[in-house]
Amino acid sequence: MTSSEVDLPVVAFEPGRWGDPANPMHLSDSVLGALTMLGIDGGPGEPEQPFLMPSRVSGRALSALQKTGVTVATDDATRLGHLRGFSTPDLLKYRAGDTSDAPDAVVTPTSAEQVAAVLAVCAAKDLTLSPFSGGTSVTGGLAPERTRPVVALDLRGLTGLIDLDAVSQIATLAAGTRLPEAERLLAEHGYELGHFPQSYEGATVGGCAVTRSAGQSSIGYGRFDEMVVGLTVATPQGVAEIGTAPKSAAGPDLRQLFLGSEGVFGVVTAVRVRVHPVPTVRRFYGWRFPDFAAGANAMRVLAQSSVRPTVLRLSDEAETGLNLANPGAAGKAAVGGCLMVVGFEGDEPDVDCRDGYVSARLIELGGEFLGEEPGEAWRAGRFRGPYLRDPLLDAGALVETLETVTFWSNVERLKADVTAALTGALGEQGTPAVVMCHISHVYPTGASLYFTVIAKALPDPLAQWGAAKTAANAAIRAAGASITHHHAVGTDHRATYLEEIGDVQVTALRAIKDALDPQGVLNPGILLP
Repeated sequence: MTSSEVDLPVVAFEPGRWGDPANPMHLSDSVLGALTMLGIDGGPGEPEQPFLMPSRVSGRALSALQKTGVTVATDDATRLGHLRGFSTPDLLKYRAGDTSDAPDAVVTPTSAEQVAAVLAVCAAKDLTLSPFSGGTSVTGGLAPERTRPVVALDLRGLTGLIDLDAVSQIATLAAGTRLPEAERLLAEHGYELGHFPQSYEGATVGGCAVTRSAGQSSIGYGRFDEMVVGLTVATPQGVAEIGTAPKSAAGPDLRQLFLGSEGVFGVVTAVRVRVHPVPTVRRFYGWRFPDFAAGANAMRVLAQSSVRPTVLRLSDEAETGLNLANPGAAGKAAVGGCLMVVGFEGDEPDVDCRDGYVSARLIELGGEFLGEEPGEAWRAGRFRGPYLRDPLLDAGALVETLETVTFWSNVERLKADVTAALTGALGEQGTPAVVMCHISHVYPTGASLYFTVIAKALPDPLAQWGAAKTAANAAIRAAGASITHHHAVGTDHRATYLEEIGDVQVTALRAIKDALDPQGVLNPGILLP
């Protein structure tokens, strides 16, 4: 396989820090210089040592869980390894020594039958069950209500390629399979999934399904929920096999009930997903546009065309200027204007055809061709962006991301309103902020906007960011956009999500929850109140 992604190891993240601990990111001189302009010149000191309260799971409940055949752990290290996710508030709480959301026990099943048995024990023993796979949630999706003892169900014991239908190009993968492992297993048969979210190193197949993940090749291969053709789901009412055919008119598509459900209706144990042959040609280029509006217009034209690249990404002037458009190219001169990355994957005739058409259109639309170096630098460093956050926090910065999605006619307003809300809310606290934005997911009718925010951290950074996030959420809803495109709802977006979907849809979702999980065992407080 020609892609370096398949060679990436399955990384064991450390609690409270992102990514491979053996390959950390360091801030470039240009970034350090930019931080001083925001008044950031030193970190908050050493993090507090985490302290865990004793497990609240009774001896009888632990014994019942062990009888299901799963591995059961209540030691501090294992519980800390399942503490929250990787949003900035999650990391700030960890650095402050706050372990209040740690599960009381962690169980690791190795079969769907064991998952069903654990669900039955939790219902009988009045336990909360919280599915856990990659642990890469950034919206509080791994911190359910703690009114009862919480058991984390670690699905990483369910891993591997279960089946490959090469004729139909469908793979069945166990839900706990990390994406790098999925690509390695598929590559052995000449296929790939091609789903590359920025959380690729840690994310799992099941996690991508239940959060409606979107990978960086979404214009070419679609979002993950568009790739899913079937699911196996364990619920407190039994196991459901969903997805009989590619398309059907047999009632509502129940795949959509569990895609994006974040573990509140059931536990996805296997995913049947569309795959494709490993590309023989990969070409990635950089293009320069004079401003964000011109670049966004070019993206719209391509998205509304029948001939599209595999990857299409546009960074605004601020992100381009700070080299954060290309984390793998730190220290190199910025291209100025706005950097667009355009990538093609496929066989040579296919790539030649699309490359020629797209390049001609981009020139017509005002783009300047920069060659392969910027595109290949982005591809080589595409998963390194999140690694910057830990050293930024260490340096005393507040850094966080948020994303949204809207129709093309509303993109300009949405970008301006969210930027103003963030800069206003942080500026009012005496911490002027740099707000950057990029588009990495486009459709014929609209696009997502992904914002990165950097400011000087105050002594209470959680409250500082809370005010900024509240202002951004209000701006998103006032502009008529969705509260999330691919980060999911969790707890952080729940209130705004409920406002977005309205009372009728909330009533319907609550009825489904009551039917499938009448005792509220699964992830209470996530997605729904």
